[in-house]
Amino acid sequence: MINDIKKDAEKRMQKSLESLQGNFHKIRTGRAHPSILDAVTVEYYGAQMPLNQVASVNVEDARTLAVSPWEKSMVPKVEKAILTSDLGLNPATAGSVIRVPMPPLTEETRRNYIKQARAEAEGARVAVRNVRRDANSDIKALLKEKEITEDDEHRAEDAIQKLTDKYVAEIDKLLESKEHDLLQV
Repeated sequence: MINDIKKDAEKRMQKSLESLQGNFHKIRTGRAHPSILDAVTVEYYGAQMPLNQVASVNVEDARTLAVSPWEKSMVPKVEKAILTSDLGLNPATAGSVIRVPMPPLTEETRRNYIKQARAEAEGARVAVRNVRRDANSDIKALLKEKEITEDDEHRAEDAIQKLTDKYVAEIDKLLESKEHDLLQV
């Protein structure tokens, strides 16, 4: 029973970490990276589809993405979707290839992205702590029903705390790495 609670807690903490990584990919640095456009959706035959399912996204150089829609008729729709996304990008079409230059980040923009990254990291820390709280309450419920001893409870809570510390440290490491990326000119 205690092992099941620990496994569930670890799985949920891992999901919080993966969610944070996904959110960090959406925060753009000055360099071009295909994952920046992951959040962009395009209307494709009446349905909203992720951009990477209707076009290939490649890095042309350090500051430019090349988007190649698989159907020529999709070029204007893809261009419009990138333009209307909240990423602040201005695509330029050359035939069937859409080039998306990454504007250089100003100091103010970098600071705002760092604030956003810190907020995302804090959200992930809170999620990990919520998982810890849920796991500890499950353990206390087992103790109350006299299915485990107090010693088992203390050992399980210590193990859950170690898991929490491990994932919070990983979140901090990810945040530090993202801040380093954002501050590089």
